[in-house]
Amino acid sequence: MKISIVGAGAMGSLFGGLLAESGNEVTLIDVNDAHIDAVRTQGLRLATDGGDRRVTALKAVRPEDATGFPDLLMVFTKTLHTSAALSGVRHLIGPGVHVLSLQNGLGNVEKIAEFVPLERVLIGVTTWPADMVGPGHVHSHGQGVVRLMAADGVERRFVSQVAEVLTKAGLDCTSDGTVWAAIWEKVAFNAALNSICAVSGCTVDELGRLPDGSRLANEVVTEVLSVALRLGIEVDAAKCRANVASAIDHHRGHKPSMLQDVLAGRRTEVESINGAVVELAGPLNIKLPVTETLLSLVRLAEARSVA
Repeated sequence: MKISIVGAGAMGSLFGGLLAESGNEVTLIDVNDAHIDAVRTQGLRLATDGGDRRVTALKAVRPEDATGFPDLLMVFTKTLHTSAALSGVRHLIGPGVHVLSLQNGLGNVEKIAEFVPLERVLIGVTTWPADMVGPGHVHSHGQGVVRLMAADGVERRFVSQVAEVLTKAGLDCTSDGTVWAAIWEKVAFNAALNSICAVSGCTVDELGRLPDGSRLANEVVTEVLSVALRLGIEVDAAKCRANVASAIDHHRGHKPSMLQDVLAGRRTEVESINGAVVELAGPLNIKLPVTETLLSLVRLAEARSVA
């Protein structure tokens, strides 16, 4: 499959490297010149549980230098950058191109549908961890899965083909019509681990050093999923808590993206995660004290670091 990945940070590079290793024609697209130059000249250094190696069978370009229509355009930018990123690669979105979002948070389908018909939009979630060590160098330790579906809910052969390609690359992907439940479970997962790590400075596994870490994370999961349940989305709270516990046990040394952003002085995705949930909870008269407190704390940390 011919695959272009917009947003070649840690997650985009992990997926791109694994997809290239399994024989796909992959192009990484990003505005980080140091990273793009490193991949172009030295290959992508990818360190996973399967070993530390360099992947050279892939391209890396800036948006304006990308050419040709891919079969699949994967979007890994932050939600706040989705519209601008797709505007920058509009010339790649031909009549047969499908767009897949595995982004965190809520609101991505609506942004993507401004650029491509809804029937060519795929939405999904992934629990794979990834960290950018430096230009052209990504670590991913621990296991994960991918679940995806057509955004309009219609079963299509292309969705199954994408799932097969991702699974062949070792990314353990399934086509699943209940992805919206998975998306909300991932929002709860991220609202907990990302925001707690962002304000505490802890890596994911360090949250297990005291009972407080797991307790806070579980309280956020309960709050976030209460909103999903009120909206009629059949989420599995027990499974979500198990995923959080597994991440704390196994994602050793992993700095979630929100923590990475605070440390680097960048804007975070907190508004499309904690913020979006708090906004939806308001009209439903649902109180989210822990989630809202973490939202305020991340905003303060972000304001200080970005300033």
